[in-house]
Amino acid sequence: MSLYPSLEDLKVDKVMRAQTQLAQSTLAPMPALPEGTYQALPMSAPPVGVPAALPASNLYPNLEELGDYMGLSLNSEEVQRNLALVPVSDNVAVPFSPYGAMVRPVTGADVGIRRAEIKPGLREVILCKDQDGKVGLRLRAIDNGIFIQLVQSNSPASLAGLRFGDQVLQINGQNVAGWSVDKAHKALKAAAETRIEMVVRDRPFQRTVTMHKDSSGHVGFIYKNGKITSLVKDGSAARNGLLTEHYICEINGQNIIGLKDSQIKDILSTSPSAMTITIMPKFIYDHMIKRMSTGLLRSAMDHSVPEV
Repeated sequence: MSLYPSLEDLKVDKVMRAQTQLAQSTLAPMPALPEGTYQALPMSAPPVGVPAALPASNLYPNLEELGDYMGLSLNSEEVQRNLALVPVSDNVAVPFSPYGAMVRPVTGADVGIRRAEIKPGLREVILCKDQDGKVGLRLRAIDNGIFIQLVQSNSPASLAGLRFGDQVLQINGQNVAGWSVDKAHKALKAAAETRIEMVVRDRPFQRTVTMHKDSSGHVGFIYKNGKITSLVKDGSAARNGLLTEHYICEINGQNIIGLKDSQIKDILSTSPSAMTITIMPKFIYDHMIKRMSTGLLRSAMDHSVPEV
């Protein structure tokens, strides 16, 4: 079963599939009939008992009409630019994406989705220490698990791709379940400077929502101090399941925790029409950043754009 990053992708794909199926059924040759069984009818009339083919607009709206009922600035040329097609026969092509068999007729191969991807499996990270003997991490204990509370900019942890909210499962082969924060920090401090092996799970308390800007450049949510406070009715944010009382952690994979609302606005305004928001529930977020000042989050947190 195909996955869709957004409701808009699902809608556009359904329209394209319906139009393709209708075109194929219209062009399909009639089966041969025994000679003399029926009298041939004029080409302008359909065979008896077979309804005339309906135009595509009666089955689903045309691609050009999608913008009218979904609030998108969308036309067939834009869809074709974002859509990767792979031929499956001489005359038929189907939507295809090399990333997780994901159909993306509107979003396309958007780099923001790849930067913000939360993979369900585990990954191994190899760290070294900087000239001060540090890796640039602050950890937090939640429900007998160890989580990354802060990744400092330009640190070994940042260069290794660790992010706020990642769960640490092992440090140098030792399972950290049930450890205190002090024990985890001591393990990092005692580790060799040239090689620290960590097993990590990507941001289990966070999820991503892909949305599309409307013709005015908005996706339809309001935020204050990084927290989503309300949704615009029938906007892309509401259609795609964005929730209030959640904090924005990333925009297109870029960490924005600790930034001012004006800085977040600049990132949102410069984002492409397809954008991905990574969010965390308020009660978990508050626990994650407990005893951390806003100034520390703003000055020390890694806010760089991740590489794909």
